[in-house]
Amino acid sequence: MITHPAPAAVRTAAPQPSPAAARRRRRSRPNVYKTLSRVLVIVIVIAQVYPLAWLFITSLRTEQDFASGNPFALPSALTLDNYARAFAVGNLGQNILNSFIVTMGANLLIVVLGMMAAYAIQVLGFRLSKLVRAVFLMGIIVPVQIALVPLFIDYSKIGLLDTYQSMIIPLAGFALPMSVYLFSSFFEYIPRETYEAASIDGAGPYRIFGLITLPLSLNTVVTVVLVNSIFIWNDFIFANTFVLTEGLKTIPLGLQNYIGAMGKTDWTATFAAVCVTVTPLLLVFLVLNKAMIQGLESGATKG
Repeated sequence: MITHPAPAAVRTAAPQPSPAAARRRRRSRPNVYKTLSRVLVIVIVIAQVYPLAWLFITSLRTEQDFASGNPFALPSALTLDNYARAFAVGNLGQNILNSFIVTMGANLLIVVLGMMAAYAIQVLGFRLSKLVRAVFLMGIIVPVQIALVPLFIDYSKIGLLDTYQSMIIPLAGFALPMSVYLFSSFFEYIPRETYEAASIDGAGPYRIFGLITLPLSLNTVVTVVLVNSIFIWNDFIFANTFVLTEGLKTIPLGLQNYIGAMGKTDWTATFAAVCVTVTPLLLVFLVLNKAMIQGLESGATKG
């Protein structure tokens, strides 16, 4: 049986859609994953921004408006008297200065000691260096509460109670494990050839640390400082345990001054004081957030 070939019109393939039509078809399909991601980001932003916005708005309300109306409603009138009263009722300026001194002193110890320890463990290397690093990391799981009574007894014997050092030393000590981990993770990905070339040129370990390791670690330093500053600035437990006089109170302790007799609290002045104390950290974080993100990523990305 002889079969005849199909006509040319039948053999011709169906016309393919143009690239523009294909792109329109892809755009028309609902991207569920992208939509859910955007909704989740919006919800997270609202959950983070709304308390700060409410705090700022409430700090501008009058006492009568806040006490008699809905605390979550918009203010009927705005006033700056709450900020003036916040500085007059409490020793807010001294509290901010004390918190600044403690935060800077603790961060200085954290950065210097953390970098030196990580440099010795990760770059120089020595026998049992991995064990030493593991011991440092074990400090992350140690709760600060177990050190309060021993530290209080030791401070009372050597005369360190009611001093800046009584707060700076334990804050730096409990933050060292995480800083050593961040610095050592970053040092791990600095090319060894860089250190070898510096050694061939006659540079010793101290010169290598100062001229190579330190400049390359600036983003990690910013990350360590910002992460620890948040906890140190808001620390209450060490300051409440070791500070005995009004002149050395930090911000968390100073906010107790706004609680009056019989538990009566000047809420609008308290919110104004909180706004004043939160603003420095927010400004610093907004300015240095890119460096902080790069510092966090540097330990996970080689190069």
